[in-house]
Amino acid sequence: MKPDSAAPAKILRLLQPLSAVALIVGIVIGAGIFKTPSLVAGISGDAGWALVLWLVGALISIAGALCYAELCTAYPNAGGDYHFLHRAFGRNISFIYGWSRATIINTGSIALLAFVFGDYMSTLVNLGTYSSAVWALLIVLVLTLVNLAGIHASSSMQTWLTLTEIVGLLAVVAAGFWVDAPASGAIQWFAQAPAPAQWGLCLVFVLLTFGGWNEAAYISAELKGGPRTMVRVILASMLILTAIYLLVNTALLLGLGLSGLSQSKTAAGDLLGLAFGPWAQKALGLFVAIAALTSINATMFVGARTNFAVGSDWKALRKLGQWQLDIGSPKQALTLQALISMGLIALGTQEADGFSAMVEFTAPVFWGFLFLVGLALLWLRQTDPSTTRPFKVPLYPVLPLIFCAACAWLTYSSVTYAISQKAIHVSMWLIASGILALLILRSREKALDQLPHQI
Repeated sequence: MKPDSAAPAKILRLLQPLSAVALIVGIVIGAGIFKTPSLVAGISGDAGWALVLWLVGALISIAGALCYAELCTAYPNAGGDYHFLHRAFGRNISFIYGWSRATIINTGSIALLAFVFGDYMSTLVNLGTYSSAVWALLIVLVLTLVNLAGIHASSSMQTWLTLTEIVGLLAVVAAGFWVDAPASGAIQWFAQAPAPAQWGLCLVFVLLTFGGWNEAAYISAELKGGPRTMVRVILASMLILTAIYLLVNTALLLGLGLSGLSQSKTAAGDLLGLAFGPWAQKALGLFVAIAALTSINATMFVGARTNFAVGSDWKALRKLGQWQLDIGSPKQALTLQALISMGLIALGTQEADGFSAMVEFTAPVFWGFLFLVGLALLWLRQTDPSTTRPFKVPLYPVLPLIFCAACAWLTYSSVTYAISQKAIHVSMWLIASGILALLILRSREKALDQLPHQI
């Protein structure tokens, strides 16, 4: 059995279950739900099957969440995925993951969400040629300062932001059931099933919209109530997300019709405009900005935990492994995360669309490592059977295999897409630099291990 990568004894359980649910829901509900319903409706070509695709995506996500529930309760640790990979495959693989998360996955997600925030804020207050990037940099700085103020400040703000975000989505739902759009009566349900290729493409967008629930792993060591509470938090979050996404898509279909939804680039805004007037359509921009803001804050909160775990695992990086008990967060890890995120935002200004550039940059690496986490569950069941598992994945090994297959498929799809956009090379260079960093780090560790014998 592999040793722990980050000692949980340093960490206090300060996070309330409601705040934990708000974190997970806030991470998942980002800009995606405002963009992907139109794409799924247009590709599927049928209202009923479009909703089925969203339900299938929810079930696949719940299967993954159940896998994480077992890992989180068996191995609670602030390192999350890093810790699971460390126990299953050793510190080399886990370091490459930690490096990729610090330079690509987490910081890239923060950057792309910051660009969404910047795009919408620029419609209200334009700050010049690079207005979106300036807003993005400012929000990363402000939210980093909030997280540095402590876990209570960041989790409290997260709860209120998530509630505001949900209110905005419920307004879209109300509009869909309120408005009497001409197209609403022309909807045909289950008239024609999509082709297999259409199913695949739709599920790529659906699962990307559900992405982020895996971040629950990073709060497992800080949640009040222990393993049983962790399972309830994960399942409650997934049920809330599934209900919201199905209601939003149903409302959009009822209010705009299949044709109107598939042709709209701002479907939620168009629906609010039909139901409540132009002011509501403009107000949606504020809700989208809040959605991005909510996801950035939650992603920052959990993302710095990986940097902390890496620092706890390697002597040469021990400064990153310092946990400030007074604020309940790793200060150095948060600071490093902010600096890298700002660097990626600066890089994104060189592209035509900063948001799209960050999606192409992060998606292949994210899904590839999520596939490895699924394998880690299967591997640890075989190699570490003595560990107490307060929760076990039902229908084992069927659900973990379904989850792994979905992750492998999304890895392939996102790599293919990134190659078509000529965007894969940056991610690959950063992973290669992580391998080089690992070699240097191992050499440095060996020197530090020998140092006491030389004194």
